[in-house]
Formats: sequence, structure tokens, C-alpha cells
Amino acid sequence: MLCPKIYFRGIRLSIAKTMTILNAKDLTLLEVHQLLRIEERFENLSFTSLLTLEPLSEFEQREVAQICQDFREYLKLGKVSEGQVKLLALAPLLRLAGFYQQPIKLSLEQDIAEIIVEDEDVQIRGRLDILAADRSKNAAPFFWMLVIESKNSTVEALAGLPQLLTYAHTSLQRQDTVWGLTTNGISYRFVYLRAGSPSLYQLLPEVNLVDPERAVQLFQVLKAVARST
Repeated sequence: MLCPKIYFRGIRLSIAKTMTILNAKDLTLLEVHQLLRIEERFENLSFTSLLTLEPLSEFEQREVAQICQDFREYLKLGKVSEGQVKLLALAPLLRLAGFYQQPIKLSLEQDIAEIIVEDEDVQIRGRLDILAADRSKNAAPFFWMLVIESKNSTVEALAGLPQLLTYAHTSLQRQDTVWGLTTNGISYRFVYLRAGSPSLYQLLPEVNLVDPERAVQLFQVLKAVARST
């Protein structure tokens, strides 16, 4: 944006506008819509309309059941912290789904450069929790497959949606679509974003890690996203 100019006694002066810096985690969903010019789609999309969900093998069924049991044991004790959510639920699910295998590369918060989104005189800063990037693409930046924003078990999973959309939306400058996931460990909400004017996102049905059938679907979706590239 050009700086406004004023004249004082025939001398032209340039006045720089102050940049407003916002933290992504403090934004409301309405603010994200307005600042990023992104809109929600309300079409009746399902996971199967976007992904191919495969049946689980006996080994995968046992592993998912064990992950559920381990998490529920901690849940009985009270609040599960964000760190415990990552360790007890996200890490084993992502490993089982294939996110630890090449060419996918997982990056954690401390390894990810601060994300900066600028719009005229507003700058949004923040860091995401986990990024899964497909390194099979030859040139950086890598293809972002899945962006995860995690909260503790007492916080509503959708509380992370504004922050998640802010991070995921930055990748639409380099690719047509991206998947995102926000979770509190119990509830998991996937988001599918598509570039455009405006960019659009679709919030998919809730899946969780406490109901056996929904836990299976959660894993099926993660596995399908890992293989979608």
C-alpha cells in the first residue's frame, strides 16, 4: 500500500501507516472470513465424496482400538492436556495412517517458521501445531496435505477453526486444495479448503476417538488423506 503524502510549506512529506499485528489464535471466525476473504461452503459433502475410504485390516482395527482405550484411560482422570493429546492420540494415529513414511514429512510447532499473513495494513502472525508436507514435489514450498491445530480435551474442537483456517489458507497461494484438522483429542473436525475468488472451505462431519465406529472412520480419513497425493 502506498504511504499517504502531505505537503508542509512546499515540502512533500510521506506518512507511513502503522501496521496492525494480530495473533492468529485470538481471531474470531468472522474476522478470519473478513480478513482472508474466505467463505464457508454449505453443500452436503461427505468424506466419501472427496476421498476413498478403505476397510481396516485386522492389525489396524486392533491398533485403533488400543489407541482409543489408552486415550479413554487418561480421559477418566480428568482433563487431557494439549501435549497429551498429541502424544496419546495424534502421534499414534498419524503413524498408523502412514504420515511417518516418505515422501510425507511431519513438522512440529518448534520446527515451523512463523506464518505471516498480510492484508494491506493488517498482519496476522502465528504458528500451527503440526504440518504434514508432501516432499515428493520437487520445488519448495512443499505441498501441504494436512494442517493440525490441537487443543486440550476440555476445549471445544471447533475453537481451533479460526486459527486452522488462517494457517491452511496461506498454502492456497501455491496449491488448489488443502486438508486441515482441528481436534481436542476427543472430537475431530476435518476441513477441506479450495482456492478461488473467494477461497472456500467445507467443514466435514464430526468424528471422534471414543465411539468405535467414528474412531474407525477417523482413521480411514487420515489414511485416505495421507494417500491422496
